[in-house]
Amino acid sequence: MKVSIDIDCTPEEARAFFGLPDVGPMQQALLKDLEDRMRANLAAMEPEALFKTWLPASIEGFETLQRAFWQGMTGGKGGKS
Repeated sequence: MKVSIDIDCTPEEARAFFGLPDVGPMQQALLKDLEDRMRANLAAMEPEALFKTWLPASIEGFETLQRAFWQGMTGGKGGKS
């Protein structure tokens, strides 16, 4: 003999029936914190922020770097013409 019972209830109703806690508010708070952290990390990956981190702050520093690249590529001494 087989007996089957069909119970139609929502997850919230089942959780309340078994006495389990409602973790929805805690889950929302953790997701908000995770989202804030991800946004902060993505902001650090913007091209402008990366440029400021990798290169010297002044334009003169960039020109020096550019001259060094040209000297390396052309094999020249880097004198001004």
